[in-house]
Amino acid sequence: MTKIDFYTGSTDKLRTACQLSHKAMQSGVRVALSTPDAATADALDKLLWQFPATAFIPHCRSDAEEAAQCPVVLNSGNDKFPHYDLLISLHDECATFFSRFERVIEIVGQDAEDSRLGRERFKFYRDRGYELSHIDLSKAP
Repeated sequence: MTKIDFYTGSTDKLRTACQLSHKAMQSGVRVALSTPDAATADALDKLLWQFPATAFIPHCRSDAEEAAQCPVVLNSGNDKFPHYDLLISLHDECATFFSRFERVIEIVGQDAEDSRLGRERFKFYRDRGYELSHIDLSKAP
């Protein structure tokens, strides 16, 4: 069954997605980043080329020819991925395809509306019996 991790209190959800992608990639985990729209995907794409400051995260769009060989793929608007290790979701609702993945990370920002939507997603997963964990980024050193 898919394991779900909630990272709450993010001051910058795209930067958090990059940090988590980098950490996963360094551990040999392949990452699928799913965004709600093309503009968010474009912004994340640009940030991935600059993160971390001394390197970059090799990535491509999930529909690119080289996607199967790429450790990080970026997607918006469809549910086709070349691998199903880790999904980092930037959606306001649970992605309909989340259960294909071994692990899902939900990133929740600090504003009230994003927190409310995050609680709804948490309840959705909990009510269906998924294993959940919570990491509060606002309490990180």
